[in-house]
Amino acid sequence: MGSKPIDLLLLHPPSVYDFRKESILYGPVSDMVPSSVMFELYPIGFLTMAGYLKEHGREVRIVNVALKMLTDPKFDVEKFLARINTRAIGIDLHWMPHCHGAIEIARLAKKVHPDVPVMFGGLSSTYYHESLVADYPEIDFVLRGDSTEEPLNLLLETLENGGDLHQVPNLTWRKDGEVRVNPLTFVPRTLDYVDVLPELLIDMAVRYRDVNGVLPFNGWLRNPTTMVLPLKGCAFECVTCGSSASTCARMTMRRKVAFRSAGNLVKNLVAIGRLSRGPIVIPGDLLQGGKKYARQVIDEIQAAGVKNEICFEFFDVPPIEFLKYVDERVPNWSFEVSPESHDRKVRHAMEGEAGYENEAMENMLREALKLNCHRIDVFYMIGLPFQTYESVMETVDYCESLFQWGDKRLQCFISPMGPFLDPGSRIFEEPEKYGYRKLAHTVEEHRQLLTQPSWEHILNYETEWMTRAQLVDATYDAAERLNELKLQYGRIDEKSARMVAEGIAEARRLRERLKASLDGTLSEADQAELRGEINRFSHNTVCDKRELFWRGGISSFKIPAIMKVAAKALWN
Repeated sequence: MGSKPIDLLLLHPPSVYDFRKESILYGPVSDMVPSSVMFELYPIGFLTMAGYLKEHGREVRIVNVALKMLTDPKFDVEKFLARINTRAIGIDLHWMPHCHGAIEIARLAKKVHPDVPVMFGGLSSTYYHESLVADYPEIDFVLRGDSTEEPLNLLLETLENGGDLHQVPNLTWRKDGEVRVNPLTFVPRTLDYVDVLPELLIDMAVRYRDVNGVLPFNGWLRNPTTMVLPLKGCAFECVTCGSSASTCARMTMRRKVAFRSAGNLVKNLVAIGRLSRGPIVIPGDLLQGGKKYARQVIDEIQAAGVKNEICFEFFDVPPIEFLKYVDERVPNWSFEVSPESHDRKVRHAMEGEAGYENEAMENMLREALKLNCHRIDVFYMIGLPFQTYESVMETVDYCESLFQWGDKRLQCFISPMGPFLDPGSRIFEEPEKYGYRKLAHTVEEHRQLLTQPSWEHILNYETEWMTRAQLVDATYDAAERLNELKLQYGRIDEKSARMVAEGIAEARRLRERLKASLDGTLSEADQAELRGEINRFSHNTVCDKRELFWRGGISSFKIPAIMKVAAKALWN
């Protein structure tokens, strides 16, 4: 503790603390994202905040606490935090699946550093900002909004110099036992003011001798996928989304989508490409900025000679002319679409979602497969309005019709919407209107759900068309059938198919044993055996997570460039 303090310690919590001591059947709630059920993938905002603060002369350290706990059963969080000398601690609560771990990590941080301010940020923090500060004394500040780099720097400066906290925009704080809410006025109209600086992660890993502390998720070294955000906000109105147009307008005061300029976006791609050959995802649909903007980005990628595979996301059926434009200029590219359901009634019940029509999507996919894109991922979801068990299984049948085209670049996925409805989404705000029953309202109610014995009991909703138990049945049955189809049509090999099939069978068996456990019909010895089985069980049950990744491995990294950055960090 005698060393010079860093200015800010950014901590990414696990979903549940301490999951290593719990016996919870988390299920497939994270199977469609790179991270595990502990959601150890930290937000890209950590990098933009660290970069912004570094440019303003501040030293920041990122620690992925969730990943360190996953990879080291003996890792002691409290002792680790006690060894770090810091002026402030930041914890992300971006999505509600972190609400248990985030608050428990905050309590540990405040226990070992009682005089160090603890601050929260993220979309869920923004939604629950007043209750977080009012109900949890370990949380001193919440920075609201989708862009907090400048308010964060001003907050650190104000705390350091004893300034007036009323002058910090977007801040919720406590004074004399009362919650104070400053106006949310920092809503930048462009994202060009802050960059993703990948070399910062190398610098931190070397400076603090902590590689796992900065890695984005477990297995990232084998699958080094990165991301650059082209925009914030959204023009679409998907009723299940906590970042839809109306939600952003109400919660983050972002009434118009803010874009990163084409030149700045590609500058960030190039910065990543200097260190890695791995794929780079551009989420959020460039076409939200119009065809002119989207084409400018493609032109800049071509002019910069970016060789990394670029994965684009589309919220609507993209025009084939634009896909051809990409194909002519980007040497390595893929894309993903999320029609959510094959069922028109289900899709249109989501009011305002992108206008996916099966015929239009199929026409686009057929034309796209004539191009040189490396892969096309189509994502479907379980737990939507008007969606029945039968509708879910018909979606899987529809996936088979796509597989029958015979092109292995076309892949389909299906997973449950979960574990929680997004706070701020229209379904969360008006569940009855959309046929939902919401089972948790407050932060604390969500925290308690996260420690339930299985994901069936963790879900914070059920619908008029499916109970929580039926949602689980539909998920396992759909996953089992889709796994069989992927094997039949050559999307996966026999080993992967067998692993998924065994995982689903094990999940069903453990679910039945958990029912017996809850009924009190298991002996103490059987209970202990059950806990051991759950702890050993692989939670990636609806697919082999490797299906989500592109080609990777150590060859993806540009070792000489990385060593140069590492040497500079050692020298400094």
